[in-house]
Amino acid sequence: MRKKNLAFRKGSELGEMVMDRISVRSSNIVSVGYDSVSEMLEIEFDNGVYQYSGVPELVHRGLMSASSAGRYFHRNIKNRYACVKVT
Repeated sequence: MRKKNLAFRKGSELGEMVMDRISVRSSNIVSVGYDSVSEMLEIEFDNGVYQYSGVPELVHRGLMSASSAGRYFHRNIKNRYACVKVT
């Protein structure tokens, strides 16, 4: 897996903040980004992008190394962290 800088960067429109994400192999998760300073996890699904706050780095690493990202998400992230749809 290629490493990318997962820090926030300024977007091109309206000063919005955009997080770099890494593509994952999953039937419903398209890509995942994480910022360890803010503990913000960003997940792109087929139906939009969601941000989960207060997610420990260990959980992010677990998601990225899971044999099934979708299963890991449902068991360890969904309904456990505050979530907002961003797109």
